[in-house]
Amino acid sequence: MREKALLRSLKNIALVMLVLNTSTMIAQKKNKKNKEDKTEQVKDSLKNSKGQKYDDLIKKGTFKKGLFNTIQVKTDLYLEINDSLFQREFLVVNKISNVPLPVNDAGLNKGMNYENKIITFHKDLVAKKVWVKSSVPKVSSPVGDAITASVNSNFSESIIEVFDIETKNNDSTSIVIKANKVFDGKQKSFNDVLSNIGFGGSVKSDLSYIESVKSFPKNIVVKSQLTTSVAEGGPALSVTIGVTSNIILLDKTPMPARFADKRVGYFSEKHWYFSDSQHAMLEKELITRWRLEPKKEDIEKYKRGELVEPKKPIVYYIDPSTPKQWRSYIIEGVRDWQAAFEKAGFKNAVIAKEPTEEDTDFDIDDVRYSVITYVASPKSNAMGPAVVDPRSGEIIESDIIWWHNVMTSLQSWMRIQTGAIDPKARGNKFSDEHMGEAIRFVSSHEVGHTFGLKHNMGASFAYPVESLRSPAFTAKMGGTAPSIMDYARYNYIAQPEDHVEAITPKIGEYDKYAIEWGYRWYADQTEEHNALNALIAKHQNDPVYFYGEQQDGDSTIDPRSQSEDLGDDAMKASEYGLKNLKRVVSKILEWTYDKDESYYQTGKLYIGAIGQWNLYNYHVLSNVGGIYLNTTVHGDNKQSYVAVPAAIQKRAVSYLLNNSIKLPEWLFFNPILDKTNPLKDSPLGPYEYTPYTLARELQYGILYSLLSDDRLLRITENELFQRNEAKENVFTVTQLFKTLHQNIFAPTIQNKSLTIMERMTQKNYVDVLIVSTNKLFEKTDAKKIIQLEETLSMPHLCDYLDESKMARNINQSSLKRVSEVTSDKKGELNQVLQLLKTKRNIGNQETRNHYFDLIQRIEKALNNTL
Repeated sequence: MREKALLRSLKNIALVMLVLNTSTMIAQKKNKKNKEDKTEQVKDSLKNSKGQKYDDLIKKGTFKKGLFNTIQVKTDLYLEINDSLFQREFLVVNKISNVPLPVNDAGLNKGMNYENKIITFHKDLVAKKVWVKSSVPKVSSPVGDAITASVNSNFSESIIEVFDIETKNNDSTSIVIKANKVFDGKQKSFNDVLSNIGFGGSVKSDLSYIESVKSFPKNIVVKSQLTTSVAEGGPALSVTIGVTSNIILLDKTPMPARFADKRVGYFSEKHWYFSDSQHAMLEKELITRWRLEPKKEDIEKYKRGELVEPKKPIVYYIDPSTPKQWRSYIIEGVRDWQAAFEKAGFKNAVIAKEPTEEDTDFDIDDVRYSVITYVASPKSNAMGPAVVDPRSGEIIESDIIWWHNVMTSLQSWMRIQTGAIDPKARGNKFSDEHMGEAIRFVSSHEVGHTFGLKHNMGASFAYPVESLRSPAFTAKMGGTAPSIMDYARYNYIAQPEDHVEAITPKIGEYDKYAIEWGYRWYADQTEEHNALNALIAKHQNDPVYFYGEQQDGDSTIDPRSQSEDLGDDAMKASEYGLKNLKRVVSKILEWTYDKDESYYQTGKLYIGAIGQWNLYNYHVLSNVGGIYLNTTVHGDNKQSYVAVPAAIQKRAVSYLLNNSIKLPEWLFFNPILDKTNPLKDSPLGPYEYTPYTLARELQYGILYSLLSDDRLLRITENELFQRNEAKENVFTVTQLFKTLHQNIFAPTIQNKSLTIMERMTQKNYVDVLIVSTNKLFEKTDAKKIIQLEETLSMPHLCDYLDESKMARNINQSSLKRVSEVTSDKKGELNQVLQLLKTKRNIGNQETRNHYFDLIQRIEKALNNTL
C-alpha cells in the first residue's frame, strides 16, 4: 500500500512538473513573440516616423557620402550614422572661420581653435533616440582587473545631447537624425562659441544658419554663421561670427603614449592609471606629438640607423591669402626643421607647400589640413597651437596663426637690438629680403610649438656673453641660443667693432635633441624607456641641452630662464646692450626721418628703446634673491635648489644702482624730446608719456620689485640654509638695505642740496617701503605698476598660452606678517627717519620741504602699522 501510494504521488508530481514546464515554454514563446513584435513595431515606426521614408528623404535633398552620409533638405541637415559608428570615439573641433571688426579688434581671428571635446553616439531603438555622451579620457586601467569596474563607474560619460531618430536606411544598418540644433546655435552641446571666446550670452537663432557641410571618410565639416548681440556701455551691436565644426573619427587604438620628462620641454596631457597591483593611483603626463612611424618595409633599415621616410609625413599648407613675397620664407622656416627630424631617424618628415589644383578638397578649416593661416589684423603676434587626441597626446592637426602686423614687432626688435651693428636694420621700412629672414625665424619658432615643444627660456644661458661677440663662435653655433624655442631674439651684445654677422635666432642643438627625444620610434616600450633615459643622461651635464621652464615675469625665481635675455651673465650682457642702445637712441631722429611725415615713428621707436632698457633692468633684477631651479632625479648627484652666488647678487645690485635706480639722462632727457614724447599705440590713438612721469614710474617699478616680499623672503631663506658658509659667501637682506640706503641717501649724508631726480628717487624708495607694508596700498599701487610694465614690455609671440602658469609652484610667502620681511622694512624706514631728522634743516628750501614731507609720511606709516 505504501509503495502504491508513493508511486501515485510521484506520478502526480511528474504530471504537475510537466504542466508547469509546458506553461513556462508557452509563456517564453509568447514573450519572445511579443519582443519580436515590439522590435518590428519599432522598425516600422522608424520607417514611417514623421512620414519620412529613407528614399523619400534622399529624393527631397542633396545626398553626400562620407563618415556620416549627409542629407540636406532646404535648410535642414540630416546625418546618417552607420551602426558601426555607434559607441566609437569622435573628436569635435571648433574653429573661427570669419569675424567682423569688433571681434577682430578683440584679438579673435580666423583659424583660432576655441573648443574641442570627445563624444560618442548611442542608439536607443526603444526610445527612438540617439544619445550623445561626452567624457574626459584621462583615466586607464587594465582589462580584467577588478578595479576596472570601479573605474568605469566613477569616470563615466555624461549625456550632452539627444536626437530623435527620423528614419533608417533600407537595409537597417544605419539611422538618420536631424542635426540642425547643434550647428545653428540653438544648442551649445557641440559648439559653445560665445562662452569660449568670452562673449557670453546666447546665439540669435533667427539671425543664424548652417552655411555648408562637407563629408569625408573620416570627418565631416559643418560651417555656420552665428549671430549674437553685444552691448558694452552703448547701444546693442549685432555681431556675426563664422564658425566651423569638425567631427573626426578617432582610431580605435590610440597612438602609443610617450611619458613626459621635466628635463625636456614638451606640452603634455595628464593621465591617471589605476590597477589592482597599485598601492596608490599613478599620475603621468603624455607628451603631445605627431604619429611618426617608419613604413613596415623600412623598420629594419630604421633600426640599423638608416634615414627613412615616415609612413605619414607632417604637412603644412600655406594660406593662399599670404602675400607672395613672404611665402618662401615661411616655407623655409618649416623646412629648417628637417635636420632635427633626421636626428630622430626620419628624412622628409616635415613638408610645407602651397595648395595646388591636386588638393581639390583643400579647406583651411578642415582638420585634415594643417595650415599656416595669414590673418589681416592690427594684432602683432603669431602662435602655433595644435589639435590633440587627449587619449594619447597624438597631434592630429596644427594651425599656425600668423597676424599680418607681426612685422611691426620684428622691425622694432631688429632696429633696437641690432641697429647699432647692422645698417639693414635702421630705416622706417626694411627690404623684403631682410624682413623675410625675420619671418623665417618666427615661422620656425611657431612650427616648433606645433611639434609639441614648449618654450625653453633657459637655452640662452648656455652661451658665455663674450662668445656672442665672436664672429667664429656665432657662425659655428648659427644663432643666439641653442634653441629657437627660447625668446632669445637678436644679438644685442655684439658691438660694432666685433663684425658679427650671425645675429638671428636659429634652430639649435637643443631643438635637435628634443625632437630626437620626442620622435624617435621604438617598437618596444621597455627599449623606449631605457633609450630615452640614456639620451638625457648623456647630455645632462652639458648646458647646451639644459631646459628652463618659462616663468611668470613678475615673479621670476631662476634668473637663467628669462624671456628676451642672452648669455650667462645678465649684468655683463646688459652693459653691452646699454652701449648699443645708447648708440641707437642717438640715431633715432635720423633713422626715423621721413620728409613731411609726423614724428609718430620717432616716438614709437623711442618708447621701444626705453622698453629695451627696462628689459635689461629686470634681467639683472632676477639675480637678486634668485635660485637656480634644477629638475633632478635620483642618482644624478645634482642639487635641486642652488642660491645665486652672493658675488653675483652684489653685482646685480650695483648694476641697478648705476643704470636703473640712477636713471640714465641720455635715455630720458635728450634731443628727441624737442620733437616728440615716447608714444604707445592705444584704441584712442597714440598715447604720450612725459619723460619725468615715465621715468618716475619705471624707477618706482624697479624698486618695488627689488624690495618685493617674495624676493626678500628668498634672500632670508638662502641665508638660513647658508648659515655655515663664510660670511662673504652669503648675501643678506641687511646688506641689500645697507647698500641701497648708502647710495640713495648719499647726498643727504654729505649735507648736499638734492636735485629733482635725487628727491624723486628718495620719495620712490620710501613710498615703496610704506606701500609694501600696507596691504591696501600694495593692492592698489602694485596693480598700476604691473599695468605700466605690460605697456612698456617688448611684444611677445605665442601669448595664446601662458606656459608660466604651468611652471613649478613654490610657496615661499605664506604668513609674511610673522616673517623677517616686516621687521626689515620697518627697520629700514626707521633708519631713514632718524637720518632725515638729523638733516631736516640742511640744504635749500626744496630739499628741506622734501625732508619734511618724508618725515611725516614715515611717522604716519610706522604709527599705522604698529
